[in-house]
Amino acid sequence: METADSFFTIKTSSEIEIKIKGSKFFGRARECESVEDAEKIIADFRKKYYDATHNCFAYRVGIGKEMKFRYSDDGEPSGTAGRPIYDQIEGKSLTSLIVIVTRYFGGVKLGTGGLTHAYSDAAARAIDAAGVVEKYITESISMKMQFSDYNLVERIIHQFGAKVIESDFSDIVRLTVELRLSLIDKLRENLVDSTSGRIKFEQGS
Repeated sequence: METADSFFTIKTSSEIEIKIKGSKFFGRARECESVEDAEKIIADFRKKYYDATHNCFAYRVGIGKEMKFRYSDDGEPSGTAGRPIYDQIEGKSLTSLIVIVTRYFGGVKLGTGGLTHAYSDAAARAIDAAGVVEKYITESISMKMQFSDYNLVERIIHQFGAKVIESDFSDIVRLTVELRLSLIDKLRENLVDSTSGRIKFEQGS
């Protein structure tokens, strides 16, 4: 389940192909972090697959109140392409991705029901091929301490799953670590208690 600092998205890019009554449907999933990223991917795909009959898509970015999405039938009958693609994204509670289904018409009309099924299936297969992973929103925190507290602090940082991204060992020890947003306050409190207040945090951390 999505929390304040975690979300589910695809592991990697993917491409699948299905054929229905002569028409070819290529489903492709890509990661994207913003509306701008998604729109650029759409523009690139339209340029690359300019000869396609349709390039239908759906994307969703952000989490919570910041979530944004868009989908398009790109000339297919209303509601038969973009929405079915988006329903696959929404149904799996995913974000930070775009799924584009490119169709090359094969001469036989599929009808609205057939189109809806085709686009939904292509999107589902593209997502399955890409895989799903949980990711976390992280933040960095900087601190300074005496050498005598370093081993203790390092152990606590490790327990919280934080990653050291900067370190400086001069007259005192300075560390900048990165960890899940929801754990920042807990880590800070734990470090203060464990060092009896000797550890100090840099401004803004």
